[in-house]
Amino acid sequence: MVLAELGGSISRALQQMSNATIIDEKVLNDCLNEITRALLQSDVQFKLVRDMQTNIKKIVNLDDLAAGHNKRKIIQQAIFSELCKMLDPGKPSFTPKKSKPSVVMFVGLQGSGKTTTCTKYAYYHQKKGWKPALVCADTFRAGAFDQLKQNATKAKIPFYGSYMESDPVKIAVEGVERFKKENCDLIIVDTSGRHKQEAALFEEMRQVAEATKPDLVIFVMDSSIGQAAFDQAQAFKQSVAVGAVIVTKMDGHAKGGGALSAVAATKSPVIFIGTGEHMDEFEVFDVKPFVSRLLGMGDLSGFMDKIHEVVPMDQQPELLQKLSEGTFTVRIMYEQFQNILKMGPINQVFSMLPGFSSELMPKGGEKESQAKIKRYMTMMDSMTDEELDSTNPKLMNESRMMRIARGAGRQFREVVEMFEEYKRLAKIWSKMKGLKIPKKGDMSALSRNMNAQHMSKVLPPQMLKQIGGMGGLQNLMKQMGSNKDMMGMFGGGDK
Repeated sequence: MVLAELGGSISRALQQMSNATIIDEKVLNDCLNEITRALLQSDVQFKLVRDMQTNIKKIVNLDDLAAGHNKRKIIQQAIFSELCKMLDPGKPSFTPKKSKPSVVMFVGLQGSGKTTTCTKYAYYHQKKGWKPALVCADTFRAGAFDQLKQNATKAKIPFYGSYMESDPVKIAVEGVERFKKENCDLIIVDTSGRHKQEAALFEEMRQVAEATKPDLVIFVMDSSIGQAAFDQAQAFKQSVAVGAVIVTKMDGHAKGGGALSAVAATKSPVIFIGTGEHMDEFEVFDVKPFVSRLLGMGDLSGFMDKIHEVVPMDQQPELLQKLSEGTFTVRIMYEQFQNILKMGPINQVFSMLPGFSSELMPKGGEKESQAKIKRYMTMMDSMTDEELDSTNPKLMNESRMMRIARGAGRQFREVVEMFEEYKRLAKIWSKMKGLKIPKKGDMSALSRNMNAQHMSKVLPPQMLKQIGGMGGLQNLMKQMGSNKDMMGMFGGGDK
């Protein structure tokens, strides 16, 4: 995953500082130099990195800090704040409103994933209740209309384009007018890209923008673009009023820091990141949770949002009741595996948990984990209702396991391995017994009732150790105090 290496490097630098007995100027400089090196290696623009280092040193004046101040906490907060500042232009982008037509124009170089991103953006809003439509004003690239047509048909989104008309301005105007008459409230215009920045590209963009008067211009940028990102973003901003950035191909192993420098160049926020080729591999970009994950501090509010998305409201009370009773069956394990697969890439989900480092999962480990979950689910499909709903581990004898293995076309040892996993998860689940379940039985109210004791029981030992044990977990909660959503996870914050 792009930026996983950067996050690992920054986390290591902070960990080394935390291990130091005394926090002095040398320890601070070593920590900042490590972070600076990591950012530069990730192609973040030199000036941005230099400014960040200068600002942190101004905030953290070790001589002025009186005894008793938590210097580690102050340094970590300063790093958090400066990284957020680097990624946050301080002004939100235009937000479309339902039932009121909004025109959104996409711009970017050819090969940045612009056409696919248009459909992902439309699909995301369609799921949230908007009525989107797509207009293909890219007459430069052969096959652009076919690609958009194919994507839109798959996502069941209306589209407009032409094989005959070569004037992109005319197509854009006709498409926008047509969809306004059809009461679409989010009209997305895909424009031409080029292999490189050319006067013709910028002139065409200006004409389309003038004719369609978009409410928002989104600049789509490939995360692998490197140091050229800043200049490129600036050139687009000078031609059209870029109001937001979407960074694509964040699932690769490119460095990606350069693309984040585009925020500084366009003075516009990153609103989404593309994390894969599929329609739903598209994440809302929120600065604070993103930086929190980068520093290994997790994003528990995002984690809970993921759970809300995949666990239907009508299933939540029943699931939470079983959680409080400590009842864990194979059927519950099957349902939770289904939810995990719906939540997206495992590494991405795990990175939302505090203390998680990308290094905890070896390269290729994510695919293997997903394949293992699917294998387990195939085996569970060969089980009877009695076996799925039983809480008695003695029920599963050798002959039953042999039957399950034959039915699923798997090895006997794999079935044994699956039941070992079941026992391990049942043990964790049992530790949640007695958790107070809110009357309404909703997930967000549950999160407010969770405390450090419960979290320490549920987190894997290696993760708890990486945070710094129980004390580290409690400190982490205090550090997150500024984020009410995160604090709410642990029953803290304003009451």
